[in-house]
Amino acid sequence: MMPAAVLQESQPLTMPFAHQEGEAKHQTASELTQHCPTREAELKQPTEDTLFTLDKKTNPMTRWILFVQLFAGLLLNTGGDASCAIDVIPPRVVVKYGDSVSVNCSSSASDFGGIGWEASQGGTGIQETRHVMWTVERLIHWDISPLCFFNNVHDKQCSTRLGLVIYTFPENISISSSNNNNKAMEENVEYNLSCSILNIAPVQNLTIKWYWGDTAIHTEILTNDKKKPTNQTSVFSFKPMRQDHQTTIRCEAHMDLGPEGPQFNVSSQDLNIDVEFAPDIECYTIEVREGESLDGKCNVTGNPPPNVKWLKDGRPINLTDLLRRDDKGIYEVKAEGLTLVEKKIQVNVLYGPEWMCPDTYTAPEHTSHNLTCSQGFPKPQEIWYKDEEEVKLPDILTRRDAGQYRVTVSNNLTTLQFTVDIVVHYPPSDILELENSEVQVGGVLGLKCSSVGNPRPNYSWIYYKTHNVNERTEDGVSGLIINDATGFNTGSYTCQAWNERGNVSKTVRVTVKGVKPECPIEIEPDTMVLKYQSRGRSAVCKLQTNESNVKEIFWKTREDRRISNRTWNPDIHENWDPSPVCHGEFLGIGRCNKTLHYILYKPPETVSIDTVNNSESTVEGGEMKLQCSIINVAPAEHLRVRWMWQRGNETIEPALVGVNNESGCSFPTRRSPVNVVCTMNITLNRTHNGIQVQCEAELNLGPKGPQPPPSMTSNSFNLSVQYEPRINTTKLPELVPVIRGYTEELFCEADGNPPPRIQWHYSSGTAFLRLNGTLVVKEEGIYNCIAENDLSTDKRVVQVILKEDYLPLIAGFVALTVVIISIIFVFIYSIYYKNTKMRRYSLKNPKLSNHNGNVAHNGWDIQLPVTKLS
Repeated sequence: MMPAAVLQESQPLTMPFAHQEGEAKHQTASELTQHCPTREAELKQPTEDTLFTLDKKTNPMTRWILFVQLFAGLLLNTGGDASCAIDVIPPRVVVKYGDSVSVNCSSSASDFGGIGWEASQGGTGIQETRHVMWTVERLIHWDISPLCFFNNVHDKQCSTRLGLVIYTFPENISISSSNNNNKAMEENVEYNLSCSILNIAPVQNLTIKWYWGDTAIHTEILTNDKKKPTNQTSVFSFKPMRQDHQTTIRCEAHMDLGPEGPQFNVSSQDLNIDVEFAPDIECYTIEVREGESLDGKCNVTGNPPPNVKWLKDGRPINLTDLLRRDDKGIYEVKAEGLTLVEKKIQVNVLYGPEWMCPDTYTAPEHTSHNLTCSQGFPKPQEIWYKDEEEVKLPDILTRRDAGQYRVTVSNNLTTLQFTVDIVVHYPPSDILELENSEVQVGGVLGLKCSSVGNPRPNYSWIYYKTHNVNERTEDGVSGLIINDATGFNTGSYTCQAWNERGNVSKTVRVTVKGVKPECPIEIEPDTMVLKYQSRGRSAVCKLQTNESNVKEIFWKTREDRRISNRTWNPDIHENWDPSPVCHGEFLGIGRCNKTLHYILYKPPETVSIDTVNNSESTVEGGEMKLQCSIINVAPAEHLRVRWMWQRGNETIEPALVGVNNESGCSFPTRRSPVNVVCTMNITLNRTHNGIQVQCEAELNLGPKGPQPPPSMTSNSFNLSVQYEPRINTTKLPELVPVIRGYTEELFCEADGNPPPRIQWHYSSGTAFLRLNGTLVVKEEGIYNCIAENDLSTDKRVVQVILKEDYLPLIAGFVALTVVIISIIFVFIYSIYYKNTKMRRYSLKNPKLSNHNGNVAHNGWDIQLPVTKLS
């Protein structure tokens, strides 16, 4: 069903429609039938009084003929069968200026002859398919009035106009006062407050609300027939009173674009109100619990602040004195400011709790409740229990807070218990189980829609109703069954769930597979990547069908420049984004098109690297921001930037030096040459010192682009990092032993930038330094090595201890042991030799003769005559 706010045309016409703006023109089905090729009428946005108007340039005869035909169409349309068989989905759209929009127009008429869209942007002309999309990538015509028209086989025509609202809304508004001297306002004097809203459209949907604090005090609805943005001002006459002192006033702009559009609310800054007024004693009866004072219980206002005195029975009292129950009575208050004001006040001291809650409390969800369940002096303490657990009742109730509560109310006098049932009503939740679906032709598809709410939600469906679709709701779930699916079942299906608290909806698309049309066009080549000012190439629109099926074929570029040729020659000198599209019209298919993927590129002129703050040296731990500038490159969206790290001829991985190598670039989307800046943040440490950084810019134009991709590398940027000295503790231990009588060398080495100065501090008189900085020691003691540069100082304390040289004693002991062992060995061997090797002989009565048994021979026997003893 189409909303009443959308104006619809449904009159049959026998003459062509046309809409022309600039050089763009889209013909309707009537023009293609050649009935009246010389007459044109420009369509304007319909209002409540006119369906469309003619351009002033239209000749009088054309106006008269069109008027007669329109009048005849209206007469023919008075019958019940004259409705236009067109469905526009959605029938009304709200689009932000410059955004994209897409609307489907379809017809299910049996006498279908063709449909199409008329619009100053995105017009399609007549199509022989039953579904035509009106699509605009960037809507920039404020006065655009899209119209979908239908031709039957008898050359009769009717149309339906799309309800289109184009809007723009400011980010902020301003408020000002006629009291420009910034002095305090006088009470009961009228001032003018102005609320300025700049660059807004459409104004007929603009409401200005004035707020005193959070309370709405004035509403103004601004009207303006202009569709283009205008500046609007709302003036509010304000007469300040004393209650307005130290309050604020603001204005708020609200744009209601209907259920199809967003709801905009923008508020101005607060305007502080300062009012001069006589003293005012703002209390009549004061209730104070026993043990409290009157201090702060009565608010006395005035500007300038008044001098306040309290009296009882004619005697001044101290407001800080604690009251007892017998202190109730009549008190006199005197306030002196701009004038003297006197007032008598009744002061009561009360006790005891009172219960005020109903047995059952029903409230909408997400609203603050008025459950003030007790009152009294002293104020009773309320303890709420749910399921026997102590809970705190929130100020804003939700569905989780529903249930039965037991409440204990007590003070120092008594305790009471009560039961309260809380019922929370809430709107339906987001719809579940309903998703986009596909079904084969002739198949069965089921859609399910469910939601949770209190009271239980009701359901309704919005879709193209056919005989093969059935609805059923059971146990809080609504279902829809599509039997024997046909092409008529393709489209959007919306499920609505509602109760007294609100409603929700969800729209999905059902696609019946097997009905996708084809476009018999082939572009050769399908992708064209050309270098700026290089030798160009041509793209050819080829057909995949016989010439007899072709009605028309042509090229069209972004500038709506039509080329009635099958060959398109690119401009490689100026046109960076022509967006060439090959269009064709074929028998049985209608109009279709294919787009040539075209890229005109330009390598960067220069690539350079520098720091953002022009600082080439910093201290360790500091932040350095490097900037890579790529000059005059296109298209930037294909640019890839890489940071390279080197130390000498060695390439360093960024992770080894703790650097994130992401480029940090912002690439403009336009295709013409631009300058691109990439940045990288570095937290410097000593490992970065001496590293050369470069950035490389590469145009990655895909597999159809030049190989390898064109690239350029920047100059090298040298990192110089200053860092604190650090002594090498592996070469200088804390404890060094020295053998008495010998020397030991202590070597102190430190790393730092600037290079640190090495100093030794010691009290020994025998230690001395070599030329290479080595300290030679021979006495025990404490030796301090200090490494210092301009940033800091590092210190290493070395303790030298003496050890005795036991080597001579050990050597003497070993020698003595060897001597003793040798003597023992000789002694034992002599005994052994005596017992085993020596024989006993007697020299008595020797006989000198030749060898015999009494003479020793063979080297062992002596050459003397002896007698062998037994």
